[in-house]
Amino acid sequence: MIQTDAIDAPSSAPASSKLGLWGVVMVIYFAVAGGAFGIEGLISSSAPGMAIILILVTPFIWSIPTVLMVTELATAMPVEGGYYAWVKRGLGPFWGFMQAWTSWLYGLVIAASFAVLFATYTSSFLTQAFGVTILDTNALLHWLVCAVLIVLFVFLNIRGAHAVGDSSKLFAVMVFAPFVIMIVLALVKWLAHPGLAAPLHFWQPVTPPQTSLLSAFGLGLFVVMYNFLGWDGVSTILKEIENPLKVIPRAMRIALPIVVLAYLLPVLAGLVSGADWTKWGGTLGFPELAAAVGGRWLGIWMAVGGMFCAAGLFNAMILTNSRIPFSLAADRYFPQGLTTRHPRYGTPVVSIIVCAVIYALLSVQTFSSLLNVTVLMYGVSLLLQFAALIALRLREPRMRRPFRIPGGLPAVVVLSLLPAVILVMAVVTTVQDKDKGPSFVALSLPLLAAGPLLYLLTRAIFKRGAPDVPVPIEYDEAAL
Repeated sequence: MIQTDAIDAPSSAPASSKLGLWGVVMVIYFAVAGGAFGIEGLISSSAPGMAIILILVTPFIWSIPTVLMVTELATAMPVEGGYYAWVKRGLGPFWGFMQAWTSWLYGLVIAASFAVLFATYTSSFLTQAFGVTILDTNALLHWLVCAVLIVLFVFLNIRGAHAVGDSSKLFAVMVFAPFVIMIVLALVKWLAHPGLAAPLHFWQPVTPPQTSLLSAFGLGLFVVMYNFLGWDGVSTILKEIENPLKVIPRAMRIALPIVVLAYLLPVLAGLVSGADWTKWGGTLGFPELAAAVGGRWLGIWMAVGGMFCAAGLFNAMILTNSRIPFSLAADRYFPQGLTTRHPRYGTPVVSIIVCAVIYALLSVQTFSSLLNVTVLMYGVSLLLQFAALIALRLREPRMRRPFRIPGGLPAVVVLSLLPAVILVMAVVTTVQDKDKGPSFVALSLPLLAAGPLLYLLTRAIFKRGAPDVPVPIEYDEAAL
């Protein structure tokens, strides 16, 4: 085996603090899902039947292609920066920068929205348990709850990926517990009352009234895509994972079915409750649905689970998102101060703190209007990764690939087209929507256009001709 371009950024974590298999599984789980919270709007927009279809079909055309792509590139190039380095190596510095820009941008918005979600579920818990509604009426106090969450998890992230992984395991238990109880009680109700119309036909209607199958599919597409994105986030911490060549493929195989079932089973349980599906995501969230299935005590427990879900999502997002400005700074696109590491834990402490400040500033508002835009930004970054996958198959056919997507280049091309097709379909459907279309275009175009402009500015201000950090690859001796 011959290694080339062996210069890489310094290791980001001591060996003792690196993530093991289940720590990686939990980071992936919270980077992608974190629970069924947030999927409720899918049912009201597309109807129960189509919602179930979307949850089952979308992983095959959106998640599985991404999992395969990430696994091949992560095991071929387990380097600092992950997808930023892959795209830089495959497509060049400009597209690498665009990859980092779109990923960081959607990560900032999503992380801030998770902080807001934590405050929302805290309010739901206080309301259901004690009848206290102060967080709903006091915007400053609502923001202070977000700020406390941000500060706590900044300290946890500074301690390293291992601390994040351990805490994610605890959060997963707290999230799964009320959902498991809800699912069991719903199953008992369904089996015990087969003659009741609502439990028996919980999947009906398949589409909303006066809506075709294709329109119903398109209406819920962005919602379900949003809830299934984030599989590539773990790539930014590859240097903080113990033996990533073995751990990443195993972690992906474990995390994928967990994520799908974590959405599907709670949705089925909520539908069995007989609650009005048109109100899901509005007045009906999972705390209310759990209360309808098991009583007030389960609704309170579910609200607590929502708090832990939001905390876990935010925790994982800080971990993965904060490594992007660090990698850009290592290539001198951002100020060098962002490359500062903690003297004990080896984590990018300045980058973590800068991201946290931005999260706090963004968490003063809600983000429902930005959901579609963040999915678009993520989609662009994802398509760049697939383009790099194809480019590297063509330019570096002898590159060592411990995991190789089977079927050769034609299979890779077809696999890459699946997310592209679903993204185009979602964009077209949204643009054509009279309510969402104008704001979607007004927000997304400037954000995408800002990338090339920022690339030129940062090259002139910070980089000034300095070389990028080379991305190391290895070659198979048998292919030489």
